[in-house]
Amino acid sequence: MARTIGTRALRAMIEAGGELALIDVREELPFSESHLLYARSLPLSRLELRLGELVPRRATPIVLCDGGEGLAERAAAKITHFRYADVAVLEGGIAAWEKAGYTLFSGTNVPSKAFGEFIEHERATPAIDAAELHALMAKGANMVVLDSRPWDEYHRIAIPGGIDVPGAELVLRAKDMAPDPATLVVVNCAGRTRSIIGAQSLIDAGLPNKVVALRNGTMGWSLAGFTPAHGADRKAPAPSPAARQWAKDAAAKVAARHGVGRADLAALARWRADEGRTTYLFDVRDPPEYEAGHLPGAISAPGGQLVQATDQYAGTLGARIVLADPLDARALMTGAWLKRMGWRDVSVLAEEGNEKGWPAPAVLGLEDAPASGLDAAELEKLLARNAAAVVDLGSSRAYREGHIPGAWFAIRSRLDHALARVPKSEVLVLTSEDGLQARLAVREAEAVRGPVRFLDGGTRAWAAAGRALATGAERMADEPLDLWLKAYERQSGVKAAMEEYLRWELDLLNRIAADGTCRFTA
Repeated sequence: MARTIGTRALRAMIEAGGELALIDVREELPFSESHLLYARSLPLSRLELRLGELVPRRATPIVLCDGGEGLAERAAAKITHFRYADVAVLEGGIAAWEKAGYTLFSGTNVPSKAFGEFIEHERATPAIDAAELHALMAKGANMVVLDSRPWDEYHRIAIPGGIDVPGAELVLRAKDMAPDPATLVVVNCAGRTRSIIGAQSLIDAGLPNKVVALRNGTMGWSLAGFTPAHGADRKAPAPSPAARQWAKDAAAKVAARHGVGRADLAALARWRADEGRTTYLFDVRDPPEYEAGHLPGAISAPGGQLVQATDQYAGTLGARIVLADPLDARALMTGAWLKRMGWRDVSVLAEEGNEKGWPAPAVLGLEDAPASGLDAAELEKLLARNAAAVVDLGSSRAYREGHIPGAWFAIRSRLDHALARVPKSEVLVLTSEDGLQARLAVREAEAVRGPVRFLDGGTRAWAAAGRALATGAERMADEPLDLWLKAYERQSGVKAAMEEYLRWELDLLNRIAADGTCRFTA
């Protein structure tokens, strides 16, 4: 039996501000419908794939929560097996939290998005609505639109004429993008948070231009009846030496105001060797820069995204955070925002490193999984004689985009439920995007129905071998509970979903006030 913790004791831990990993092990959809404010979403079905990076220190106090369906107890057994020493389950789950009079939240990345609303309220961040922006564009006004999202989001949908300058890059590149102080600078994102934080970053840094956030971002643009751009491809050029120096000086002043520390390699080594404290090392540069060379052990976390979705990167509340950026400015600005979000111990490291490429994921539990599986040719032979049933444990998004013909979609933590719908066969073959999830699930599937094999390299290996993929949501042996769809990903009711999402963001100030545990400062 897992050790349990009551709601009052958990609330006291949160308020104390020490290290705590509060993890909700339900799938993303039920998590998005109702969860504790500081809970990190880490579904039981993907626990081994993310836990090691999200909660790297084995002595970290971990509290697991769920909806009362027993997932937390199952997760506790696994995590204890992985030699985490301090694991407890919230007694009664999220229902007990609400019954105790504490606040539950819907949505994702809630602390970060609530923080954006707090900053706009406290700093009166100036904004422009879509109709005003459209009118200025029609007049040919002296202005520039800077999109503060990562390239893939910008490329999918953007404001016409907008230039991609991801959040942490704004202070570094804005001087070159708007060298004339009379140029109006408009910062946008999809909704609100990154528009607000991006615009306020430039204001805090002292950019002489008038800077405004686009109210409600691309959603507001679409809701106002204006046509967004699809496939936009304008990217900010590399910053000039003068822009780099201005950004470094300006960001240093902002960081000093908010108490961001400095670190060197010796300090980083000491901190990472400290078994009594968690240290995260995040590289806040654009991903291509990270790929070209980074410090060993650094995690790619572009600064704008780290502020926008801190819960996806730092699983341990109260941990120490070190931000790496050889140009300084991006780390300094990101650090200042993290400090204002309530992270007390944040330092900047002006180093690049020479480790290239993308590190292999730190997957737990592989020593307990079978070492080898089927290759694509072997599976094809089994399918040709109707001897195999294929179950895809990857994400429902990946399944819809491409799966092995005839495969069934299932969620790993609900295999017993899903396999009841999958026809019996000579052998059950598990697959997933890269095969890791499938390999980890073999023993669990064998407890329900055997014999079980997994596809080496997963669905990607099948496609790489030149074999066809099917698309669409056919043969769903389970509901797609693993995915919460953003408004613009919906198949229908997109406008209503956008309006609902924006109302949700605006209401977050009231919700966090009711919760009472935020330590935001402006």
